[in-house]
Amino acid sequence: MTEAPDITAGRPQPLGSTVDADGVNFSVFSEHATRVDLLLFDHCDDPEPSRTIQLHAETHRSFHFWHCHVRGVGAGQVYAYRMDGPRDTSKSGTRFDHRKVLLDPYARANINSRWERTYAIGLEDNVAHSMRSLVVDLDDYDWEGDRPLRLPMADTVLYELHVRGMTASPTARVASPGTFSGVVEKIPYLKELGITAVELLPVFDFDETQILRTGPDGSKLPNYWGYDPYGFFAPHTGYCTSPHLNTHISEFRDMVKAFHQAGIEVILDVVFNHTSEGNEFGPTISFRGQANEAYYHLWPQDRSHYMDFTGCGNAVNANHPFVAKFIVECLEYWVTEHHVDGFRFDLASELSRGDKGYEMAVPPVLWAIELSKVLAETKIIAEPWDGGGLYQVGRFPGKRWAQWNGPFRDDVRRFVRGDAGLVGEVAKRLGGSEDLFGPQNELPTNSINFITCHDGFTLNDLVSYEHKHNYANGEAEADGANENFSWNCGVEGPSEEHDVERLRVRQIKNLMSVLLLSRGVPMLLAGDEFRNSQGGNNNAYCQDNPTSWLDWDQAEKEQETKDFTRRLIQLRGRYRTFREPRFFNGHLNTRGLPDVTWHGTRLEQPGWEDTNARVLACTLGGFEDDPDLHLILNMYHLGLDFELPRIRGHRWHRVLDTAHRGPHDIVPAGKEKPVDGHTLHAHGRSVVLLAALPEKPEKPEKADTKDASR
Repeated sequence: MTEAPDITAGRPQPLGSTVDADGVNFSVFSEHATRVDLLLFDHCDDPEPSRTIQLHAETHRSFHFWHCHVRGVGAGQVYAYRMDGPRDTSKSGTRFDHRKVLLDPYARANINSRWERTYAIGLEDNVAHSMRSLVVDLDDYDWEGDRPLRLPMADTVLYELHVRGMTASPTARVASPGTFSGVVEKIPYLKELGITAVELLPVFDFDETQILRTGPDGSKLPNYWGYDPYGFFAPHTGYCTSPHLNTHISEFRDMVKAFHQAGIEVILDVVFNHTSEGNEFGPTISFRGQANEAYYHLWPQDRSHYMDFTGCGNAVNANHPFVAKFIVECLEYWVTEHHVDGFRFDLASELSRGDKGYEMAVPPVLWAIELSKVLAETKIIAEPWDGGGLYQVGRFPGKRWAQWNGPFRDDVRRFVRGDAGLVGEVAKRLGGSEDLFGPQNELPTNSINFITCHDGFTLNDLVSYEHKHNYANGEAEADGANENFSWNCGVEGPSEEHDVERLRVRQIKNLMSVLLLSRGVPMLLAGDEFRNSQGGNNNAYCQDNPTSWLDWDQAEKEQETKDFTRRLIQLRGRYRTFREPRFFNGHLNTRGLPDVTWHGTRLEQPGWEDTNARVLACTLGGFEDDPDLHLILNMYHLGLDFELPRIRGHRWHRVLDTAHRGPHDIVPAGKEKPVDGHTLHAHGRSVVLLAALPEKPEKPEKADTKDASR
């Protein structure tokens, strides 16, 4: 068959659509397809393609890749595919259906203005209701010299945020609420807060039109969080102000560049463990219609059914050779083309499963990510578990991977709420969790320390609710964790009682203090610093409404906790001991103090075996320019006297005390308050940090005898 004069064979690599001087090269993977059609649309909203180009195997196929070059087209061209081939769901697992219009898995941008999900599920042709891909010229942008920042992991303070939730509320007072541009307007706030990296909940294209269920009040509940992607190379259409103008790339890049200009890194929460296509009853969007047997884990006994290690209907077969290539190239693309600084991998343990679903000792895709030259200076963070029961905290494959530290979250929550007998576990968490990461010859920087994240209570709700309140999700309270290790301080939910509110503020300060004064990499949840609440909902994945949107009026109202968090981040930066990228090892400083000595109320009596212990103290020997520090954690409900070690020629000075109201809870550098005597009274449920400074002939501070919070 004679080709049209503007159609040539093209090249198999790179995959996707690539603009050159003459036109566009198109390439797509499908091992078992027998027919591939490239559909070209004149406009995003056209119900039918203006042109269909049939690719012929003898000309347009190289091994597993189908490709062609089309002259005279360029950036902004709207396109999609149809494929045909064997449909043998039970034996081979193939699911070709020429009636379904397919996105390019490597598309740099997509458009969903005509998309209706139900038409992608049934038997009819869905061209008039399909999503389409857009050709993007990646070179058409001025980066102004921008590059990934490559900040040290040990100095990182993460801030997890949802792009829409950050500014969707009218209280955000931004020009483009709920978009990449809206987030840019909040960068000055984040810079002032002192965080060094934002971790963005999924920004890959996902189907936010999917209605999961109807809420009890009749409202439609959508896929809000975005953990259900279909376009892994494409910024999410819904976060762009003008996607119909093909601005996806420039809007995302503008945000990254603005963050970098403020000295803040951008880390993407990526979801390679499953896709939006779901199980055998889900829609055909791209992967299923092109290479279902390659992309997904299928049951060996009957490959018409999908293995589900994610709780989302399917599981990506990440260690299939092509799928591993797809994942690594995707990550490298976001680094090279969008200057992204790192990635957090959702349910990352699923990526260590082999073809039959079993855990692999050496998963090729994870090691390919770790060893990639392009990703060598990129931060990689694993959520080291999956929905199928695989739990790999402290033993995640590879050495460079940082890991969300679930035990840190649980141990600190329980200790601060007042549970007894946990001082040994808390000491491990303060020191960087050597019990978890030491056996693998890893470091404290492998530990992502967190107390809250998008999944669970906010920090305010952690100290305001003892039970989840998820009724609005429409699942009859069956969703979300039942055990949250929370304490409501005496009243369930909002309270106007002064004592209850003061205690909640102190507990928030206590939790923040343990988080930021521990070795490892701390992560905060957006809004926790100003007591953002979700009304006790600990699984707000479907709440695209004020429940999940940050209330910026709270940031004005709750100045005390916001300012405390900002000054606490500064305090962490002031003392190197909290940011040391190594575990305690007993080394002595010039004053003869080891890097850590553990205590209780009495020196060197930490009470490791005391099942009633609710207090822990430690002396941290300072090295180089750091002073010696003494940290006291009193989670008993009453005030207690703590012995202080003596350091010749030095006097202890109060740096932090969560029992004090702001701004006196953290003392600025150079204004530390000297403490008289060799004991200190720490109020009930408080954290105190002292610094040993050279003695000066000045009047000492009297030891407190009353609760300073009242």
